[in-house]
Amino acid sequence: MRIAYGVMGYGRGHAMRTMSVLPSLIAQHEVTVFAGGDAYEVLAPLFPTVRIPTIGYRHNSRGGHSIPRTIGENIAPMADLFFGGHGIEQVEREFRSRDIQVVISDSEAWTHRVAQKLKLPRISFDHVGIIAYCKPHFPPDLWLAGMRDAIGYRRLMGIPERILIASFYPADGAYPGVKVVGPMLRDEVKRLKAREGDYLLCYFNKGEHQYRAHIDRALRLLDCPVVIYGTPHRGKVDNLDFRAPSNEWFLHDLAHCKAVLSTAGNQLIGEAMHFGKPVLAAPEEAFEQRLNAHMIERMGIGMRADLKRLTPSDVDRFLTNHAYYRSNMRDHAGDGRAEATAILHRYIAELTAEAQPAKRRRPGARLKPLPSNAPA
Repeated sequence: MRIAYGVMGYGRGHAMRTMSVLPSLIAQHEVTVFAGGDAYEVLAPLFPTVRIPTIGYRHNSRGGHSIPRTIGENIAPMADLFFGGHGIEQVEREFRSRDIQVVISDSEAWTHRVAQKLKLPRISFDHVGIIAYCKPHFPPDLWLAGMRDAIGYRRLMGIPERILIASFYPADGAYPGVKVVGPMLRDEVKRLKAREGDYLLCYFNKGEHQYRAHIDRALRLLDCPVVIYGTPHRGKVDNLDFRAPSNEWFLHDLAHCKAVLSTAGNQLIGEAMHFGKPVLAAPEEAFEQRLNAHMIERMGIGMRADLKRLTPSDVDRFLTNHAYYRSNMRDHAGDGRAEATAILHRYIAELTAEAQPAKRRRPGARLKPLPSNAPA
């Protein structure tokens, strides 16, 4: 099969999840990745990848999401999506030239839209679908935001023929055939053995905006070393060690740290659970991350904090309860990659079989209508 695999370009988590299943898919199918932004930078050196537009949040001077900038800078790409601009035309040309037969999308809107236009079967495989395609499981303070995002996501992506969701926590599907599996653990993750170090590992998905003075102060006041990824800074200052992006070294540091302070992306949380590392989640203002942070507390594997108001006492309280959080990890950690890969192969086979009758009709062109005087 000739498959287009669309990957949302905001942040690196979508790309990490994609990397966990791509090798198996490529072994049996002809796969082209379509990605922009951060995902393109991660995937293009490793897989055949086409650069496409992406949408995402924009930040203000305080490190939070800027609603005016986010709206203003996404008007053009959203118009492209809904009304058909250069991005849609580019993806459609690529689909036609490669004779794409099935589309898999990890929260990526352009590939979804073009697949709908060309009537290609679609498989949704991401985590955000847990909001849109599962029964609502939102806490009262997030209920309205959750329902808003669920409606918006379905409006943007539609309802694909098959829906697969990878999540560090379980949920019940709201549509027939929705399947939820555990976290996607890459080979690089599973090869590492966990041990407990003495340092706190920090990761910020947009650290150039999020790593503010109050966070720096809170970390410097800790009585332990801190290893930090995701910021523009480099080198050691006091107890802080700022490191450059590196998939290999980040996973090594994750496996050997004491605990994790990070924004609340699903992929990192699943990997931290695998290594038995409690998580202090400081979510972005996006609903999905706020829900992830809530679920971390509900499962007893960590604590949530306010990214814009993080204090030394927040981190101290989290580290004080380290043993309690670790004791709950065994009840929730898991690996859904093998199951997800098998399901994707099955979905591809099912969609291929469903498309065969239509393909067999093509050589005969369209069936001619019966003449008006023909017997019924």
